[in-house]
Amino acid sequence: MDASAGQAVTEINDPQAAPAALRADHAAPERLVLARGVFSGPAPQINDDLYAVVKGKVTRERFALRLEKGASVSTNTYFGRFAAAYWQRWTRVTAVEVGMTLEVTGKTRIRLAASDIAGHRRVVDTAVVREAGRVTLHAPLDMYIDGGAIWLEIDALGGEAVITDLEWTAPAPDHVRPVAIAICTFNRAQDCANTVAALASDTTVLNAIDAVYVVDQGTDLVQDRPLFTETQPKLGDKLRYIRQPNLGGAGGFTRGLYEVSAANEHADVILMDDDILCEPETVLRLNAFANLTVEPTLVGAQMLFLFNPDYLNVGAEETDLAKLKHGQKVAKALRNTSMLKKHQERRVDAGYQAWWTCLIPAEVVKQIGLPVPVFFQWDDVEYGLRARKHGFVTVTLPNAAVWHADFYWKDFDDWARYFSSRNSLIVSSLHHDLDPKAITRQLLREIGEYLVGMQYGLAHTTLQGIEDYLKGPEILRDGGIEALAKARGSRGDYPETIKHPAATSPIPNAHFGLRRAGGEPSRPLPVLFKRAFKQWTGRTIPGVVGVTREDAHWWHVGLFEQVVVTDASQSGVRIRKRDKETARRLLLRAIRVLRQLRKELPDLQNRWRAAVPELTSRENWERLYGIR
Repeated sequence: MDASAGQAVTEINDPQAAPAALRADHAAPERLVLARGVFSGPAPQINDDLYAVVKGKVTRERFALRLEKGASVSTNTYFGRFAAAYWQRWTRVTAVEVGMTLEVTGKTRIRLAASDIAGHRRVVDTAVVREAGRVTLHAPLDMYIDGGAIWLEIDALGGEAVITDLEWTAPAPDHVRPVAIAICTFNRAQDCANTVAALASDTTVLNAIDAVYVVDQGTDLVQDRPLFTETQPKLGDKLRYIRQPNLGGAGGFTRGLYEVSAANEHADVILMDDDILCEPETVLRLNAFANLTVEPTLVGAQMLFLFNPDYLNVGAEETDLAKLKHGQKVAKALRNTSMLKKHQERRVDAGYQAWWTCLIPAEVVKQIGLPVPVFFQWDDVEYGLRARKHGFVTVTLPNAAVWHADFYWKDFDDWARYFSSRNSLIVSSLHHDLDPKAITRQLLREIGEYLVGMQYGLAHTTLQGIEDYLKGPEILRDGGIEALAKARGSRGDYPETIKHPAATSPIPNAHFGLRRAGGEPSRPLPVLFKRAFKQWTGRTIPGVVGVTREDAHWWHVGLFEQVVVTDASQSGVRIRKRDKETARRLLLRAIRVLRQLRKELPDLQNRWRAAVPELTSRENWERLYGIR
């Protein structure tokens, strides 16, 4: 390790080195802090109204508020609420206390308010304060199973009021479980350094963490970033730095699970993406919840959009494996919603949790093993589904979130589609009895839409994934390194996969104008056949047109001979051009591959299922890591 990275970090690279020790169970306090009163965000771009809404003259600090006479504050906000429905449904907690320290110069009124599934407000406890000191309000958790939350409303009626040390607490369990954080990173060195620094910035959170594992799979090393070096002394020997070959998100996160479970089989692990904007309070809330669940439970944070920071991605997700789909919104969950304008009142139960931030209990790793080495995409889905089969549920906890780059800024047509295609078949095979006829019909239609949309590279990448699924579990022998190279390398054969600067694209801007799309067809399948026939016979609209990202549907793009389409990233354009010969070749390939899939799917599902114990074993991962 480079000496410039300092000496406080423990680097785990020696195959013969014994796993670093983690503490045993922590001594439990009388009451466990479930959440703290946080009043401003971790970065300037975050709207503080996600934490508390104030009226009148109010001065904010991260954990303190100063209200001038006549001012008021409400924590009926995304991070300010207490998710009562989730705590009543899944934990041993039957009542909570919210305490705070107040300094007042006049009458101050405090209300503890609550909601139901429809958002109706009621008051559950009140206090009137005229002198400084500690104030505690109480709320039973007995009316929230299907939905509802609790929050505070504070009015400085007679003078100034200063609020500090606000904590939601409940009786602590007999012991507090050790917990480590594992961050997987690949050439996002500065982002990862920022995430580690955010964790180290909160002393309370840092004291609750037993270790932070940084699994660096890149060439732009985190250890070379000055911020990482500056942060190391704050973490001390809790920081463990691991370098390994790029085995994707599955390989990086699994290394964290592998190392922590080797060091302490009773330690929970919080998996965390490198490129998030981290809210340290979320770590405290996930950990508290996991310590009080009735049964060991996977506990996940929600995702807020990094570029639109008040917007929630989705309240909770589930799968539709019969259609090879994940990321499906749970009924009644919010999706793409501003959390400044709406609250998730109903409790919604997740089918699995994505790994932008997710706590995995020690019992899960011990009982079901490690993840499947699928490199990238669907690894978190598979692990959550496998855990549920073994009796471990997943809870996506509201009011605990991190910010992650908005998914809709990434174009669907890229190399990652290989892993999505292949892994959707793998995971669905493991956890659902797929219908060969239905699946092949669906995939043929999807590929047909890509061809009509002149996305030949996307059709090729999708077929690559299906073809490798057909090869069976042996395709995962190297953890995905060869598959990654193949998926990336072959896309260059398809010109429409190349992104060009909009102002200097090969087609002069004066040669085309924008063409807007109409509504979605009421009978899409006949329209698909119609578009395909017109393309095959050359009866498309000649010339070049421009199409915005929002209008780039196959039924619209397929009308034209050549289209300049805005990339989802809004950083350039892609040029799609009708190519009958390429379309014919890909269609014949699709028919051949899907015919094979239809015939062999029942046997393939059995082969994949039989391979899971070996694929997920510690021995297999040790081989991939080169430590055996």
